[in-house]
Amino acid sequence: MKHLSTVFIAVISGLVGGALATALPELIAPSNEDLIRDFYRTETAVHVSPHSLRTKMDERVNDYVLVDLRSQEEYEREHIAGAINIPAYSDPDTSAYGDVERIVGAFKALSPEKHVIVYCYSMPCMTGRKIGNMLAEHDVYVQHLGIGWNEWRHFWNLWNHEHEWNATKVEDYIVSGSEPGEPTSEPSISPCVEGQFGC
Repeated sequence: MKHLSTVFIAVISGLVGGALATALPELIAPSNEDLIRDFYRTETAVHVSPHSLRTKMDERVNDYVLVDLRSQEEYEREHIAGAINIPAYSDPDTSAYGDVERIVGAFKALSPEKHVIVYCYSMPCMTGRKIGNMLAEHDVYVQHLGIGWNEWRHFWNLWNHEHEWNATKVEDYIVSGSEPGEPTSEPSISPCVEGQFGC
């Protein structure tokens, strides 16, 4: 009889455990609303609008550090005005992702009071994401410009508002050489508003 009780308890425990193992993932899985909320929180925490960056440049606001991740050669040819270079490429064709100590050290040396914004070659380019991930693994957190160098330099009208096409010139926001430089633009009227819903 004692043996039968032990078997019965084992069977019941197995059934309850199996039911919990099956149902528990569904009980703790995030809802679609949770996933959407988390997505937008992440998107707005990570991505920086090129409009807001350009407005800061026009107003000479200095609360950020812009970092160009392309090779030194490409940076010196042309870069976004004000950007410094921490290359994730040793030359245009060779990544330097393995140079973790140098890259992390350079980012850790930046001013902790400023937002750090990175950009790489283009919107689909993974360099900024890979470097951002590398840095996060070392407790360094950066934001990502919503466009890359190619969009900034060659597709100015793609991301600017139509009424800005003739009011702004990409050449005012581009610098050549080894120094960050400054934009030569005049303050412009921006369609963006301050605060949470700025573009």
